[in-house]
Amino acid sequence: MHCLTVYDPAMGDPAAGITAQTPFVQLPDYYVCSLCDAPKSEFIPMNSGEKVVV
Repeated sequence: MHCLTVYDPAMGDPAAGITAQTPFVQLPDYYVCSLCDAPKSEFIPMNSGEKVVV
């Protein structure tokens, strides 16, 4: 159902205007995946604790 996009704070999300080094917890509540529009609440933390996937 979701695109398996990984949000990496080291990269940010330039397509959404999110600069590099922005931790996931600091993303606005209205943040959505740039590819599939899944909301921030549907991202799942990965093992590293920093990267999250939807």
